Amino acid sequence: MKNRYSRSLKRGLNYLLIAQNDYGVRQWQISNRNAFAVLGLTIVLAAATLFFSADLLTKFIYNNKIHEMQNHYQGLTTTITDLRTQLRVLHQHISDIEARDEALRNYIDMPVIDADVRQLGIGGIHLSKSNFISETSPVMESVLNAVEMDVEQLSRSVRLELASYSNIYDKMIQDAEKIGSIPSIRPIESGYMTSGFGYRKDPFDSKIRFHYGQDFSSKTGSLVFATADGVVMETRYRGGFGKVVKISHGHGYVTYFGHLSEFNVTKGETVQRGQLIGKVGNTGRSTGPHLHYEVHYYNTPQNPLDYFFSGYLD
Repeated sequence: MKNRYSRSLKRGLNYLLIAQNDYGVRQWQISNRNAFAVLGLTIVLAAATLFFSADLLTKFIYNNKIHEMQNHYQGLTTTITDLRTQLRVLHQHISDIEARDEALRNYIDMPVIDADVRQLGIGGIHLSKSNFISETSPVMESVLNAVEMDVEQLSRSVRLELASYSNIYDKMIQDAEKIGSIPSIRPIESGYMTSGFGYRKDPFDSKIRFHYGQDFSSKTGSLVFATADGVVMETRYRGGFGKVVKISHGHGYVTYFGHLSEFNVTKGETVQRGQLIGKVGNTGRSTGPHLHYEVHYYNTPQNPLDYFFSGYLD
């Protein structure tokens, strides 16, 4: 018995497979060596299947990620292009605002902002960039840097203009009374300008004399208006100037309206810019119906044309 068991070990173990159905029983005998061979082959096939499946799955995921990144990159590029277009439009608007800023400063006698100061601006913002973009697309990073510089410059310009307009507003509030006192509209709506400020030939004796005002030729009875807020100092007949209205506006400004046909205000009356004060006539030393208008600043005659806005203001 012992010898048979030893011979069996030498020959190896045998495996018996039995299959049974309605037609009978079938059996297969597999040796230990063959069983290990089948098991090894199964493991190899399973490993190969797993390897190729993993490879296919990895390629599928990779391709999907690449496609997703391409779509994202294309969308990001379109967004940045639109943003840069909008930034160019905003820069143009800022340029227009800067031009108006300069005009306002000149009008209210404030110094204009230096070009170097405009270039530097005030403050600004900083845009954070993703490390992912820096690592995956140097070109996109360069474009974003340019956009960031545009946004920072725009931010500085806006902050500067806000500060500038705040200063202009404060100055205009302070000078509101003075601005109301500056003669700044045409004294007459109808008619046209004839003799101006400066030397001219006198229409009566042809001698060259200095003309201290601006003449407006118009028909008798045309309306004459105060050119700034003030107080009526005179309403009387003054020799060659005929019927004259004299108004003191404060801050050194005085206006004269000569050759009137009638007065519509009285001495000591407070008037507002655009208020009716008289009517055109032909009184005094005059060759025809017209208005003689003068502007004086601290007793020095000024050219009235330097004080006119375009057109007539109510």
